[in-house]
Amino acid sequence: MIKTLRGQGKPQPQTPNTLSPFISDGCSSFPDGNLTDKRKWRNCCIEHDIAYWQGGTRSQRLAADTQLRDCVAATGEHEIAQAMFAGVRVGGKPNLPTRWRWGYGWKKDNGYGPLTPSQRKQVEQLIKKIPSNLDEIPIVTPTFIKK
Repeated sequence: MIKTLRGQGKPQPQTPNTLSPFISDGCSSFPDGNLTDKRKWRNCCIEHDIAYWQGGTRSQRLAADTQLRDCVAATGEHEIAQAMFAGVRVGGKPNLPTRWRWGYGWKKDNGYGPLTPSQRKQVEQLIKKIPSNLDEIPIVTPTFIKK
């Protein structure tokens, strides 16, 4: 006897991907500054985290990484800026199981690609809750990192 399964072959409804409120760990596994100014380039990293939290296309990621490099270089730390750029290019890919991957704010990994209208609306709503003064953003330190 052959059993018929209801709905077999029909596309299953997908659960919408939701965006978590913005959090930042500062410069992730990298210092937020140097020995004389422990927060020297911290705000550069927070701006970078805002872009990574949202995710998007490959070109948006490259733009975010380039902006991070340029922001850190503007503090006078050109070598550190290049090292950070290399690190985020390798370690920030969306398919990595890290807390700092591209699109880390989404419950499900979006990979690379433009945000849907629904996703853009979520970003617009939650980005309003991010303090304009980046110094007011609390830094969430992963348990394996001691700052």
